[in-house]
Amino acid sequence: MNGTTSPSSVGRGRLASRLVAGAAILTTFAAFAWADATGLAGAPPAVWLLPVVLVISLGAGHEAVRLAAAAGIDLAPLLVPAGAAAIATSPAFALRLPVPGDPLALVGPAAVACMAVVVLAFSTGVARYAAGTGAVVRATGSVAAAVCIGLPFAFMVALRLVDASAPRTAASLVPILSLIAVVKAGDIAAYAVGSAVGRHRMAPSLSPGKTWEGCFASLVASVAMAWFVIDGCGGSPDRQPLGGWPMFGMLVGAAGMVGDLSESLVKRDLGAKDSGTVLGGMGGCLDLVDSLLLAGPVAWLLWALG
Repeated sequence: MNGTTSPSSVGRGRLASRLVAGAAILTTFAAFAWADATGLAGAPPAVWLLPVVLVISLGAGHEAVRLAAAAGIDLAPLLVPAGAAAIATSPAFALRLPVPGDPLALVGPAAVACMAVVVLAFSTGVARYAAGTGAVVRATGSVAAAVCIGLPFAFMVALRLVDASAPRTAASLVPILSLIAVVKAGDIAAYAVGSAVGRHRMAPSLSPGKTWEGCFASLVASVAMAWFVIDGCGGSPDRQPLGGWPMFGMLVGAAGMVGDLSESLVKRDLGAKDSGTVLGGMGGCLDLVDSLLLAGPVAWLLWALG
């Protein structure tokens, strides 16, 4: 024995780590989703899901600061995660607005939170300004990081609240569950088919592992999952996204793939393989939610218009 570890054993170890982390995440989310669906302890809609959003947005914000620092870009280490978390959770305050059922009212608080981040970033830059310190880059970069993480999450929270008037049952979670299920079904199909039969690379210089075969499989799986969640599980004809499950599966699935590639762009440009290690083989918080970040606003729009 030469004491080295074979690539196959490394791959198996990484897969096992991903499965363990995935099972833990799924179990945790299922518990919070059950509490939200049943209105445990009399909590309003979405309140039981806010801890999940808070933890992930804080973690993703911290990872964004670390990734930027590794590439020599200085971001505000407290403002980015705190701002992302504040923007992400802000739609919950829409429940106190006079017309909480208005879909646009759900994202109004997020706009206010985004503006607050802008004000804080530039106010800090003004107060601490010194020539040659890159104050503008720090302020604009911090705003971009906080908003690019927090605002998509805000749309996801708003997606949970878009049907807040419905009875507190599992069916009331269909909008948010449809987003997560459709995107993750596409992720799994793309990985499985791309690994097995993928031959034509989709973006070789950006993400060599992604193939057109995996892309096609991802869209098929996304549409099939959209049918299963929105219509196949006894969904109501009166509560459908714009265009029904076919359009939802296609557009949200495609947005999920673009989100995945967008994070690959960020990591590639900043010289990182994963956004972090907090989730073991699954990487970091950004690696977990990358495909959801661009798909969330699309899903919200389709359900709001529907």
